[in-house]
Amino acid sequence: MPAQQQLEAEAAAFRRLLQHLDSRKDAQNIDLMNLAGFCRNCLSKWYVTAAEESGYELSYEAARERVYGMPY
Repeated sequence: MPAQQQLEAEAAAFRRLLQHLDSRKDAQNIDLMNLAGFCRNCLSKWYVTAAEESGYELSYEAARERVYGMPY
């Protein structure tokens, strides 16, 4: 797979994960952490790190808003 297509597929998978988590409000962060070893807050931190590695400044609050789909 060409690099650009891989990047687009990974971004689409991330968006799909956020949509899925948004539709599953019953999946609490503590349950996600216990079962999968990560939660929505972890995703927010990874999002900030990825943005910084790409040269973009993104606040943790803005990242959480994106991951949670609403102001946190």
